[in-house]
Amino acid sequence: MIRCAGVDEAGRGCLVGAVIAAAVILDPERPIAGLADSKKLTASQRTRLDTEIRAKSQAFAIGRAEPGEIDRRNILQASLLAMQRAVAGLSMRPNRVRVDGIHAPFLDVPVETIIGGDGRVAEIAAASILAKVARDREMRLLDAFAPGYGIGCHKGYPTSAHRQSLQFLGPSRWHRLSFRPVRSVMKH
Repeated sequence: MIRCAGVDEAGRGCLVGAVIAAAVILDPERPIAGLADSKKLTASQRTRLDTEIRAKSQAFAIGRAEPGEIDRRNILQASLLAMQRAVAGLSMRPNRVRVDGIHAPFLDVPVETIIGGDGRVAEIAAASILAKVARDREMRLLDAFAPGYGIGCHKGYPTSAHRQSLQFLGPSRWHRLSFRPVRSVMKH
């Protein structure tokens, strides 16, 4: 029996917080309608689908790489590490993994990369949704620990408001210090 895990990440382009990956093995007996690239769904659609994916999938897991790991390794390597951790966290071992994009994490099972996979492959779409919902939830919580940055609104992305708050406040302990917009305010 083929057990294919879909894998995707969220937060690669952010200036603050962990990069979060999800791995999902869907149950072919329990289809989920409406799976799509998380970026093309509304927040309420993602939340509803997150609940359904968690209830109906055969297995799912979240993996992460923290800002310090991102700064030490680089964002690509940290994203691949988060993906490895997500697959390792699954309660059942997949015998195949499909990943969104062109870069594959090193795993001990065959890995297929698919450009635009989060919009074309149900397992990857499900992983995209779980990763996005988990990261957005975390950013709303982080907003209370790092007030003034507006993290709950922009979710850590480099918006003009986020860059302005960085200029005024400097980086928080959760910012990715190796990212140029954060590094540039540390020089002042």
